[in-house]
Amino acid sequence: QVQLVESGGGLVQPGGSLRLSCATSGSIFAIYGMGWYRQAPGKQRDMVASITSGGTINYADSVKGRATISRDNAKNTVHLQMNSLKPEDTAVYYCRAIRDGIVYWGQGTQVTVSS
Repeated sequence: QVQLVESGGGLVQPGGSLRLSCATSGSIFAIYGMGWYRQAPGKQRDMVASITSGGTINYADSVKGRATISRDNAKNTVHLQMNSLKPEDTAVYYCRAIRDGIVYWGQGTQVTVSS
């Protein structure tokens, strides 16, 4: 079993930055694929960024050049740095872990981009 706890969300002005963190516990973090997803009201949950246990990274086209995902296996954490935030980035951001086809989700953290 894996527990995921997100932090770092909040209200930010357009053009601003946020760093989201996901702390994990309960299993061997290094062998999990990790990712950040987001869900805006009335929309489906979409992948923002992912990083495999081997360090392969993927980004959604909508955040390429503005987002950086990273993992610290020693601290069992994964981060998402978001820059040049836009109102359309407003959503609940969820941390996801996957191993052997089993998916775990955090409770989500709200990010609101507004002036």
